[in-house]
Amino acid sequence: MLDLLPDLFDTFPEQVKLLPLPLKQYGNHHIFWGEIVTVKCFEDNSMVKQLLARPGEGKVLVVDGEGSLNKALMGDLIAQSAVDNGWAGVVIFGAVRDAGALAQMPLGVKALGTVPLKTARKGLGEVNCPLQFGHQIVMPGMVIYADDNGLALSDTALDLTLLS
Repeated sequence: MLDLLPDLFDTFPEQVKLLPLPLKQYGNHHIFWGEIVTVKCFEDNSMVKQLLARPGEGKVLVVDGEGSLNKALMGDLIAQSAVDNGWAGVVIFGAVRDAGALAQMPLGVKALGTVPLKTARKGLGEVNCPLQFGHQIVMPGMVIYADDNGLALSDTALDLTLLS
């Protein structure tokens, strides 16, 4: 499968919503999906690191970094932790680093951009909170679908065997 979202929007037009974020693809898995876990943090990746060090069971971490490109909220070491713990992907409205390494990892990674600078860890951030991107609300427990066409949200998991 090279594309997922066009088929999702054609097959489930009433159940999926577009999450219109201008994110770029950084991980080796260009198509990924999973139940959402949320983090809101600004230039402090403490909660990102903490969550991705726990079992992910195919989930996707959605991070609202407030669009900052000043400090990377994830690099290769934290991404490797996500892989080791079974996360399907990470979506970051902010920056990542180690883009070359991320491109080799079996993980879905979408982010606003890159910056080589790491964050200072102060233990700040809010976990499993509602996130708002434009007019779209992202809630923990929703399901996110990602491919090179963008991002889609659903309140529940969709039956992907129904796709043509």
